[in-house]
Amino acid sequence: MMTASKTVNLSYRALVHITGEEAEKFLQAVITTNLDQLGPHELKPGALLTPQGKILFDFLVSRIEGGLRFDLPADAAGDFVKRITLYRLRAKAEIVQVPESLVSVCWQGDSPASDNDSIKRDSRFPAQLNVRRLYHQASANAGLDAWVQLRAEYGIAEGEADFAYGDVFPHDVNFDQTGGVSFPKGCFIGQEVVSRMQHRGTARRRVLIAKSDAPLPPMGTPITVEGREIGAMGSSANHIGLALVRIDRVKDAMDTGNSILAGDAAITLSLPPYVRFGFPEAETGHG
Repeated sequence: MMTASKTVNLSYRALVHITGEEAEKFLQAVITTNLDQLGPHELKPGALLTPQGKILFDFLVSRIEGGLRFDLPADAAGDFVKRITLYRLRAKAEIVQVPESLVSVCWQGDSPASDNDSIKRDSRFPAQLNVRRLYHQASANAGLDAWVQLRAEYGIAEGEADFAYGDVFPHDVNFDQTGGVSFPKGCFIGQEVVSRMQHRGTARRRVLIAKSDAPLPPMGTPITVEGREIGAMGSSANHIGLALVRIDRVKDAMDTGNSILAGDAAITLSLPPYVRFGFPEAETGHG
């Protein structure tokens, strides 16, 4: 028996449409997503980076007639339009922030027909969860906590909710694991730094799943081991959340049996189910 679907309205999100005959060409050379591999019924994560490789904006991108739809935090949409406009140069493309954007997410349950532009499958989650983005009027039957909990259970971090823009590399927030960065496509802003991290395997910070018997503290709360800060909390709901942490120091704490605290709450940290990395081997003499 199919579980009833859950639908959550995401009023904190906004939409930007980029259309025109040269829209995809110029974007392919700018953002981390490989648009050549973006199917008609799905959305993929991606980011616009600084030249130094840090995330300026993150988004979910999907196809619409004549172009692409970018789904991102409403607070960032205006600045995203300004920045993307700088990179457009002479390309024949129109960049428009959609007024009164309609964004919802649903999962489980029967999938509605997805042969139109207003329903897209979220490729960050396992197919059996049937997570879809809805870009039309939708009636909610669950609150935002349900969506935060689902993201936490699968280790899916999003900008402004789980990390600050300008502070993290794509690897730090597992974008290399969720399809948010395409290394084979070659060209995108910040590509040299990010590719170097990929080839050298130098990512030391990662998003992990945090659980606690106590209520978890808000985003930005330091995560500590014996008074030493090893990371910070992201969003959380119902005793589960996301944490951006130094995984080498998490491993040290696990090996020595030291408590890991988020504020005053004792937490356990675990790897998201989809990742292809593990905890590092113990090092000697590192600071």
